[in-house]
Amino acid sequence: MIPFTPAVIEHVEDVLTADPIAQRLRELGFVNGEAVSVVARGPVGADPLMIQIGFTRFALRRAEAHRVHVNINLAS
Repeated sequence: MIPFTPAVIEHVEDVLTADPIAQRLRELGFVNGEAVSVVARGPVGADPLMIQIGFTRFALRRAEAHRVHVNINLAS
C-alpha cells in the first residue's frame, strides 16, 4: 500500500489457530470497516510500517501487517 492511501479493513487473518497476534490487532482496533492508512515505512526493507487508525498510530512489523487485509477501493 502506498503511504497515505486511505483504505478500509476487510478482516484480520489468523495465521495460527487462536492466533494471539491477530487477536491483539483486533483488540487494538483493526476491525472490519475501520479506515486505515500507512503513514511511513522503515528505512531498511520498509520495516516497520507506521499505520494510522483514526488518530492513533501503530508501528507494525511487516509480518504482523500481512495479517490485516484491506480494500483501497472502499476508502473515501
